[in-house]
Amino acid sequence: MMGGAILEAEIGCSRCGSSLAPPPGAAASAEALRCPWCKAALQIGVFPALFRDQVTQWGEALRREDEASCFYHPDKRAEVVCSMCGRFICSLCDIPMASERLCPVCFERAKRCGRMPGLVGNRVLYDCIALSLAVLPLLIFPFTLITAPLAIFISVFHWKSPSSILPRTKIRFLAAILIAGLQVAGWTAVLIFSLL
Repeated sequence: MMGGAILEAEIGCSRCGSSLAPPPGAAASAEALRCPWCKAALQIGVFPALFRDQVTQWGEALRREDEASCFYHPDKRAEVVCSMCGRFICSLCDIPMASERLCPVCFERAKRCGRMPGLVGNRVLYDCIALSLAVLPLLIFPFTLITAPLAIFISVFHWKSPSSILPRTKIRFLAAILIAGLQVAGWTAVLIFSLL
């Protein structure tokens, strides 16, 4: 019990999952405790906010009337200026991006317009497109006359394009070039033998 409020949050042992009661008035402590059930050595750190009666909002409130206030929260003190629009913003609205500080509106606008190359949500996977163009038309063979050169072109042209957000190898490009190269060689042989 702290300040008349009963703590209802339960803390479980990370090994056996048994319910543990935090020490009364606990904050993060350096001393290790033992689980009464599995005897595992544990360190329990409880956030002080868990014991507060009220949760306060982020952002410092205005102290004087002559202080600059946040454009979006007029009751909060301005901390920084948005690098794009120049509006005063509080610490709640401040979004640090590399060397810039952005407000939420400018952040969304920059993300939507693609002006933030460091913030990428998706990419075109040209290696998968090239491999699909090389393999899928094999089901209907005459289409490979068009798709095989196209697969080679995409593989070579987009060899250095950014791939997936997750690291990938160039194996799909290599497979597309190999399969499409064999198809082009096959069509070339067919054309040569048909002309003879």
